[in-house]
Amino acid sequence: MSHPRACPCGTGLPYAACCEPFHDGAPAPTAEALMRSRYSAYVRGLDDYVFRTWHPRTRPASVASAATWTGLVIVQTVAGGPDDERGTVEFVATAPGQRLHELSRFERRAGRWVYVDGDVSAT
Repeated sequence: MSHPRACPCGTGLPYAACCEPFHDGAPAPTAEALMRSRYSAYVRGLDDYVFRTWHPRTRPASVASAATWTGLVIVQTVAGGPDDERGTVEFVATAPGQRLHELSRFERRAGRWVYVDGDVSAT
């Protein structure tokens, strides 16, 4: 019997029941769900999704996955729930020889969560 592939974002859920619906166009219900889906998009090379979920005011001209991400830990989420307009998610993402610690800011735009910016420390 085959087992569904786990989602890269670390929830333990199958990808099809976790981040895939967001990658296919469903709105993320919370800032944390969007953050997890963006991490999974980086892992899967879905640069278009990362670009589309970045606030147009702060996003770069293009997005390209650089690191081979291997792990995600959510440190803390403040606000960013289904009834909020803003929220923050602090996380640590790891790749071989790299650790990215970021406090990300999210806002709702036209009813959808988008990544605005973050304070990053990489090691």
